[in-house]
Amino acid sequence: MSDLHIFDRMESEVRGYIRSFPVLFTHAKGSLLYDEQGKRYIDFFSGAGSLNYGHNNAILKEALLEYMQEDGVVHGLDMATTAKKSFLEAFDQYVLAPRNWNYTLQFTGPTGTNAVEAALKIARQVTGRQNVISFTHGFHGVSCGALAATANQKFRQAAGISLQNTTFMPYDGYLGPDIDTIGYLERLLEDPSSGLEKPAAVIVETIQGEGGVNVASPRWLRALQQVCRQYGILVIVDDIQVGCGRTGDFFSFEKAGIQPDIITLSKSISGYGLPMSLVLMKPELDVWQPSAHNGTFRGNNLAFVTATHALKQYWADQAFSEQIKQKEQFVRDWLENIVHSYPGSGLSVRGRGLIQGLVTPAGSDLAAEIAQTCFEAGLIIETSGAQDEVVKFLPALTISQTLLEEGLNRLEKSVATVMAQAPRTAQIVKLGAHS
Repeated sequence: MSDLHIFDRMESEVRGYIRSFPVLFTHAKGSLLYDEQGKRYIDFFSGAGSLNYGHNNAILKEALLEYMQEDGVVHGLDMATTAKKSFLEAFDQYVLAPRNWNYTLQFTGPTGTNAVEAALKIARQVTGRQNVISFTHGFHGVSCGALAATANQKFRQAAGISLQNTTFMPYDGYLGPDIDTIGYLERLLEDPSSGLEKPAAVIVETIQGEGGVNVASPRWLRALQQVCRQYGILVIVDDIQVGCGRTGDFFSFEKAGIQPDIITLSKSISGYGLPMSLVLMKPELDVWQPSAHNGTFRGNNLAFVTATHALKQYWADQAFSEQIKQKEQFVRDWLENIVHSYPGSGLSVRGRGLIQGLVTPAGSDLAAEIAQTCFEAGLIIETSGAQDEVVKFLPALTISQTLLEEGLNRLEKSVATVMAQAPRTAQIVKLGAHS
């Protein structure tokens, strides 16, 4: 067992993941982590989605080390540097131009929540309105503007102040499969006496990662954009966790065929786990005055270097996207097989791309027990959802087929171990293991 006494003695009680994974990690490569005892862990967590290309990706590391060896500018505020220039050129060439899109890029402070803050501020400046619509189970960050648009009670209670200027609406499927929640929103908007203050923007995740891997359908997203266009409301897509290829396409909303007014990116945009955040806005929305949303670390040049090479290496053509979609089908089939092995257990699967959720009955503690058993078996995986009822599958997009299968085997065995210990009242019947 690792000696973690120094963390207990000196670090704030706010620390979280160290409690789920209480070992001292020493090094990592690709989809593997190692602790000080030399134990090997398969990573199905990927830094909460910030390591889409794995730990210490060799191609990105080589570019980073070369830049540093040449004394490239590391800290440059928002000044022009060769690293930023190369990133802008690559983003235009590999992301915007192939889609025939025209967006202005804003580099905010390095956290996702800062990108969300900037997006909300610009929407309010452009429209002159204060209210924002967010959705049940949504997560957008923990600074106060982003937190006001976050639904999770645990995070909201930590604010210490009243969180205002946000109205929550039911997400796709929140009221059941037969309830049109966009119709509900539209009715409120068209009725001047509904009590709904006309919003500056709607902010939405196409897949709610923290909220429990809840997936919005393409039809729902298209209807949402249509209503927003009708009433002059800006559409902000928070693509911080499920963008940068997580769903197979570079942006998670491409399948729906929508084009948001504002997009936020962070986590894996740097490609290497380096802090970087980005706001894309339609050019006519760029009403910022110089330095009106500034920050000492708005523009991480090391992140620009690795981000540029990630775009060149993985997004120059469709090959990488197709590989992700093939892995999605493989993983989905495996997880569905696990669910079918336990009829009557309340297990189910939901997700898209390489963000998938094994859903357990709310309040059962099964998800936490499965994740803990996985960790003991050398598999790192987390839970999410309003009651942590979902085992969230979030591997690197570059994970090898061999490691993918090995990790899924460990997950399946962990599920079997936990389900064998489940109360008889759950009426769980094991039919057979995955072959």
